[in-house]
Amino acid sequence: MIMLNLALAFFIIAVIAAVLGFGGIAAGAASIAKIVFVLFLFLFALSVVVGLLRGRNPRI
Repeated sequence: MIMLNLALAFFIIAVIAAVLGFGGIAAGAASIAKIVFVLFLFLFALSVVVGLLRGRNPRI
């Protein structure tokens, strides 16, 4: 469950970076925002895959 929470956090950060980078809001930092978007999108996908492969039940 922790891994899926991390995946959700990475996805939210990637969406924010996409809005800033592709939306033109931060025109001066657009290239940095695009790099951050790709980085966190990759981390999101990786953490989803790892979370699904582990498949353990979380401790309560």
